[in-house]
Amino acid sequence: MTGMEVEIAGVRLKNPVMTASGTFGAGQEYGEFVDLNRLGAVVTKGVSNVPWEGNPVPRVTETPSGMLNAIGLQNPGVEVFCERDLPFLARYDTRVIVNVCGHSEQDYLEVVERLAGESAVSMLEINVSCPNVSRGAIAFGQDPDCLCAITSKIRRAAAQPIIMKLTPNVTDIAEMARAAEAGGADAVSLINTITGMKIDIERQRFVLANRTGGLSGPAIRPVAVRMVWQAARAVKIPVIGMGGIATGEDAVEFLLAGASAVAVGMMNFHEPRTTENVIGGIEAYLRRHGIENVKDIVGAVQDQVF
Repeated sequence: MTGMEVEIAGVRLKNPVMTASGTFGAGQEYGEFVDLNRLGAVVTKGVSNVPWEGNPVPRVTETPSGMLNAIGLQNPGVEVFCERDLPFLARYDTRVIVNVCGHSEQDYLEVVERLAGESAVSMLEINVSCPNVSRGAIAFGQDPDCLCAITSKIRRAAAQPIIMKLTPNVTDIAEMARAAEAGGADAVSLINTITGMKIDIERQRFVLANRTGGLSGPAIRPVAVRMVWQAARAVKIPVIGMGGIATGEDAVEFLLAGASAVAVGMMNFHEPRTTENVIGGIEAYLRRHGIENVKDIVGAVQDQVF
């Protein structure tokens, strides 16, 4: 039996596989397809202090080996989340990580403070990296000083460990990871989507009402692996890797690059059981290579020299 348990910021997960925010709702949407008890953690869709309507439609389109989305973090707000979604998730033997979004520092702090007393919440993932929100969040994630400052304020207000979700739409991802660590982040997660665009050439108009959207899926995986490797070498806190993971082998690539855990995103839309398949794939890889514990492969190629 291979050892799959990992620890992120003092929180133990039965395995290193979680869902990526925005691709799994709050778990109920996938409950009839996926054994939620099998997952290391469920990371919820973004939760704001008040309801957000999101962006106008159309806001999703397919691309080669991926998809573009401009949902705009539509959600019913933290009070509905606490009344409706948390009781559902609390029924399962899996960790709950709440993704927190906001337009301003105060927005974030209101959600963080509201969730402080919720024992079902194991960690908070702070989304300062969404490319589809018109004001606030993305700026925090693209300036190291702003990122450090907001991380510090959230860390002081939060009762749970905080994971800062980093945007790939920056020049130096290692600098941003260090800024989050300096601000007191307990972990970082990356990458969020890459800003992209699609144009309908027959109608000669943008496909998305927002014009641009976030590109996700297997198309971005090589970029994500590179950035996870850079971030993991730059900081001492755990790194959670994501971006185009479809199989156990994909997940192992992130682990070897330095991720302590991984999140499955867009592929949940393509195959709802992807998370479970990824867990099984990692277990099969460890058995095939005679490795007793998944932690033994984390960062195994970080400083490899040819």
